[in-house]
Amino acid sequence: MLIDIAKKSPLFSGKKKAPEANSGPAWKILIVDDEPDVHTVTKLALSRFKLDNRSLEFINAYSGEEAKQILLKEQNIAMAFVDVVMESDHAGLELVRWIREDNMNKAIRLILRTGQPGQAPEEDVIVNYDINDYKAKAELDSRKLVTSVYSALRSYRDIMQIEEAKEAQTRHRRGLERVVNATSGLFELRTLHNFADGLLTQVATLLNFDSETLLLSCKSIDAMSEQINSNQLHILAGTGQYSSSHEKVVPDYIKQKILQALKDKSCIYEKDCFVGYFPAKSGWINIMFMDGINSIDDLDKKLIDIFAINVGVAFENLLLNKELEDTQSELILRLGDVVESRSKEAANHVKRMSAYCYQLALIAGLERQEAELIKHASPMHDIGKIATPDAILLKPGKLDAEEWNIMRQHPEVGHQILAKSERPILRAASIIALQHHEKYDGSGYPSGLKGEDIHVFARIVAIADVFDALSHARCYKPAWPIEEVLKVMREGSGLHFDPVLLELFIENIEVFNLLKEQLHD
Repeated sequence: MLIDIAKKSPLFSGKKKAPEANSGPAWKILIVDDEPDVHTVTKLALSRFKLDNRSLEFINAYSGEEAKQILLKEQNIAMAFVDVVMESDHAGLELVRWIREDNMNKAIRLILRTGQPGQAPEEDVIVNYDINDYKAKAELDSRKLVTSVYSALRSYRDIMQIEEAKEAQTRHRRGLERVVNATSGLFELRTLHNFADGLLTQVATLLNFDSETLLLSCKSIDAMSEQINSNQLHILAGTGQYSSSHEKVVPDYIKQKILQALKDKSCIYEKDCFVGYFPAKSGWINIMFMDGINSIDDLDKKLIDIFAINVGVAFENLLLNKELEDTQSELILRLGDVVESRSKEAANHVKRMSAYCYQLALIAGLERQEAELIKHASPMHDIGKIATPDAILLKPGKLDAEEWNIMRQHPEVGHQILAKSERPILRAASIIALQHHEKYDGSGYPSGLKGEDIHVFARIVAIADVFDALSHARCYKPAWPIEEVLKVMREGSGLHFDPVLLELFIENIEVFNLLKEQLHD
């Protein structure tokens, strides 16, 4: 009977036709039956079957247990013919329950076949088991076999398309979440260097790539030229072979890719590289080059395009903040210069103090943002002297008690000038102005603060101020030799100065001597 089924199949013919090329991978069909002839005839009857120009791949199992092992290993099995009676009277039914409940496979199409319908009545099986069709072998002729396979495979195909659509939606949603998370991190970065490093990290995370990357920027006006030279491309950061590229010339093969992105005003996606185009309204354009990328799918492209818009906004905010901070810092420096010149201090005193404070803050373990803050705020430490009369400020001799009392008011005056500001730099400057004459042992003024009750910024400024004052000439004294300066400062450890900060300063004196030489009078 089985051979007759095969011979009557509309797909069975003595004439041979040239095989057609498949348009995709073969549909996998699992045949679970303990009779080898059933396997042979099923494959023979379906030997020339195709759906969507895809042929069939047959996988054989001769028991329910063997079928379980195959299903645990094989992926994308579209359908299975399952015999009811094999190693036991209900082996096929047990396999069906295992597939749906234990293996959690809801996609595979299951066609139950039996040569003994009385063992498993059709109505009971259809009601109690999650199968897609039920056939008695005696009634399963070739046409019904082919029809059942068409029906099962079309159902499986539609299920897969729905699942792929759901997966695409999920990936898109998760991708957008990654974009939001990646961009929000960039908005928190306050310096161009940190922004550049953060951008490289976030793009690699966004695309799940571990590629070598290079981040550059150029002015929009330069980008309009068809020929842009290496001096107009500013390297901000890099990873891998590009990690130390700040002083290097951009290689020609990268420059050509960059020129194309600038010309097209869009990202470039190629099989071996990605060039990101991130414009900002401020007149600058960020360009990212990623090497060694195998492929970027359509979803990744959409995510990158969205990310590029957000990066432009983040970069714009960064530049605006930087412009504000630079303007604020320059005004502070200018005011510091005014006080310096009025009190006949040594030239560049506030500039050197600013540099000393920045370096000591970093050495002491403060965050870079805090170090930047003290760098910009410290020039205002003596701003209160702007209210001190010339007769006292410029007096060449020793001040009397009344004059000294007036001079000692400049920390509080400086604090009053700055304290009402909400700007971080000016708030830091107000603290420094108020506390920079406090001493570690509590003998300073105006409040007699002691130890760590004195803000760390003021403790750092105290060291920088005295070091610069002693190591440079003033109208009333020559510059002291560095050995003498350090000797006197050591004597003030724990008295005038924070002993821990002073020790760090002295241990790194080469750094501060170099700064002193670079910013000499």
